[in-house]
Amino acid sequence: MSTIHHFTGTEDHFDWDNVKPLHYTSDTIKSTSGKIMIGTDEGAEHFVFRYFCVEPGGHSTLNDQHAHPHGVMILHGRALVTLEDKQYELGPRDVVFVQPWQPHSFAAVGDQAMGFLCVIPNLDMMAKLENTKHK
Repeated sequence: MSTIHHFTGTEDHFDWDNVKPLHYTSDTIKSTSGKIMIGTDEGAEHFVFRYFCVEPGGHSTLNDQHAHPHGVMILHGRALVTLEDKQYELGPRDVVFVQPWQPHSFAAVGDQAMGFLCVIPNLDMMAKLENTKHK
């Protein structure tokens, strides 16, 4: 079944109707929240479409790495993106491809929140990829 989530946010606060926020608590993540906008609940079999917001001074999981690739687009704010041992400062509408098993993280730069879209394979596909982890 097709699904539409209308944008209900503002220029400073991104939100969509009928999308529940996800809050992360971990020693390796700071001031980051997310939303699964399209996933298995919407019937997507092959991908998950997510939005993350990183507050000033915050970051995604440090040196995160998985079997699945990521497609990321910065929507607002400034980002310091770490890919393996290199860092890049990115802004709105910049796009990043994160290869499988590549250590990566996303941090907010400056005094504004940074938000990005992230597309990954769905959980079933990720489980299949995990089983093919290179040795």
